[in-house]
Amino acid sequence: MVGNSERHAPFGRRRLVRAGLAGAVAVAAGLVADSPSTATRAARKTARPGTPESALRELAAGNARWRTFHERHPDQTRAVRQTLISGQHPFAAVLGCVDSRVPPELVFDQGLGDLLTVRSAGPVLDEAVLASITYGVLELDIPLVIVLGHQSCGAVTAAVQAARTGEQLPGHMQYLVDQIRPVIDPSVQGAARVDAAVTANVRLVRSRLVAEPGIAAKVTAGELAVVGARYELTSQRVHQTR
Repeated sequence: MVGNSERHAPFGRRRLVRAGLAGAVAVAAGLVADSPSTATRAARKTARPGTPESALRELAAGNARWRTFHERHPDQTRAVRQTLISGQHPFAAVLGCVDSRVPPELVFDQGLGDLLTVRSAGPVLDEAVLASITYGVLELDIPLVIVLGHQSCGAVTAAVQAARTGEQLPGHMQYLVDQIRPVIDPSVQGAARVDAAVTANVRLVRSRLVAEPGIAAKVTAGELAVVGARYELTSQRVHQTR
C-alpha cells in the first residue's frame, strides 16, 4: 500500500529520473524530446498517436491483428532501432501482469519504442509501479494508460484461495494477497469468484491511478485516459472492463 506522505509528494528530481530511466547518453546530449524526430517518423510506418482516442484505436487495431494471426511486428527495423538511440516517445503505458502468456507488445502487436510496459503480478500497484507509470505520464507525455488484467490470473487465484483458507503465502508473495484481498467477493462461488476478482482488481488499480494528483490533472485536461481492460486467454481479445 502506498503511504499518503509518499503518494502526494512531488515526483522526484526530474534530472535524476531522466538520467536513470531515459538513459545517461540521451540526457548528456540533450536529446530527451517532447516529440519524435522527423527521422523517427520517417522510419516508422505510421505516425505516433497523440491523443487518448487515437492511442486506444491503435491498440485495438493491434489486438485485432494479434487475435486473427495478422501480426505486423512493427517498429523493429534497423532504421527504427537507430532513431531510438536518441530517445523514446511511447504512445501508451500498459500496466499488466507478469504472466508469460500476456506480453503487452505481442497482444497489442506493437514494437520498439511504442509502449511503456510495467508488469507486476496481479497486476498490483506499489510505489515502484506507481512511480514508473507517473514517469511515463509526466515525463514522456503518454496520452493513454491501460490497466490490463487477464483471464485465469495465477496471482488472483492464489489470493482468492489464501483468503478462503486463511493460509499465509511464503515470503513477499503475501503482499499480493493483501493487495488483492479487498476486491474478493465471498458471495461469488467457484471459478466465478476468481474471474470477478480479476475485473474488480483492474477497477481498483485504475481508481488508485486516477486519484494521483499529477495523473488526475492530465485526465481532467483531456490529455490522458486511464482505461481498465482484460485479456481473455481463450479468444486472445482485449476488451474494456465495465
